[in-house]
Amino acid sequence: MTLQATASERGAGDPGPGGGARLAHVDALRGFALFGILVVNIGYLASAYHGVGLADPGFDSPLDGAVRWFGAVFFEAKFFLLFSFLFGYSFTLQLASAERGGVRFAPRFLRRLAGLFVLGALHAVLLYPGDILTTYAVLGLILLAARRVRPRAAARTAVILLAVIAALYLLLAWGVRLAGDAGADPGAAAEAERAMGELRGGPGAVIGENLGQLSEFVPVLLLFQAPVALAAFLLGFAAGRAGALGDPARHRRTLVRLQWAGFTVGLLGAVVYAHANLVAPGGAYQALAVAVDVLTAPLLAAAYAATVLRLAQGRWGRRTVAVLGPVGSMTLTGYLAQSLVCALLFTGYGAGLVGRVPPPGVLAIAVALFAVQVVTSRWWLRRYRYGPAEWLLRAWTTLTWPPLRRAGVPGVPGVPGPWTSPGR
Repeated sequence: MTLQATASERGAGDPGPGGGARLAHVDALRGFALFGILVVNIGYLASAYHGVGLADPGFDSPLDGAVRWFGAVFFEAKFFLLFSFLFGYSFTLQLASAERGGVRFAPRFLRRLAGLFVLGALHAVLLYPGDILTTYAVLGLILLAARRVRPRAAARTAVILLAVIAALYLLLAWGVRLAGDAGADPGAAAEAERAMGELRGGPGAVIGENLGQLSEFVPVLLLFQAPVALAAFLLGFAAGRAGALGDPARHRRTLVRLQWAGFTVGLLGAVVYAHANLVAPGGAYQALAVAVDVLTAPLLAAAYAATVLRLAQGRWGRRTVAVLGPVGSMTLTGYLAQSLVCALLFTGYGAGLVGRVPPPGVLAIAVALFAVQVVTSRWWLRRYRYGPAEWLLRAWTTLTWPPLRRAGVPGVPGVPGPWTSPGR
């Protein structure tokens, strides 16, 4: 299978983010990124201890510890980079489509960002205060302003930005060390217990706790997540402008190099990051580990991306695309649906299981939820052109009512569903 998808694998010619034909391997990469986002986010939704940087003392078995290590090493601070990279890449597709169609790009994109911001604000208040959509909406303004920057300049800026962030965390580690290195906040455990009590309450209590936690996310957002996401935006923008993902088969050597760098240097940095977060949170060592992570996590994220892209062109290519592609083509719907289901499971909106499920159970829920998303996304896209949230955002962006239902009935010859072979 080639990476330049066939018409049926693109969704029978369905438009991508900007109206051009979708690339199946890019959708597969988005789907993989969404799985990683789920594994990270569900940890924060399942236990308030995770949010204060501590392990829940009620779950201290060796298996619980192993699952925490697994998540910290392989998932935390990696997949939002991949997601952000793809946001920057998709921006170039939207820009190119607008240029081909003679459409004014800036007004449409500004409406899109406004729509993302509103969805993100509702998501943060009602479901999960660690929302990323509002951040993307704000950072998208910078991407819009930089849309005429050359690819190499964008890539250099991203590297410089990551280096500056890492240097600031090194200075922070030095300052904490000089101040005595007090370590973790002694009141963090009590705060986690209080938060879980609120989250098990009614809808009013849940919303109130979400609003309270928003202020706690702001420092992390300003000092880490937003600048690192911006760097990933710029790298994705550079890749999109260079057409790097149009046919990754041409870049096989580069993909192999990224795998070697990511699964060696990147993985080593991830181990340092996990050790600091799980063994010595809150001190100078953790700040030092964040500096290491800022420089090495992009390598591990790139190795993940290279692996998925190589799988998509190998003997397992069709299966990889068939599993991950549908989820990846409706990531906004998937992202919001993940938070909704987790809120119903873990907060007072539903079962109120926050703090009551051990880490292996939380991971199992994440895997099961994603499996359901794979099946439902494939079913939905056989019948409809967009996910519900994607359709709503597209209608607002274009100020039109785009057709939702596909022309034809799934299973009828000549009307193949997305990510399937004709006649399957």
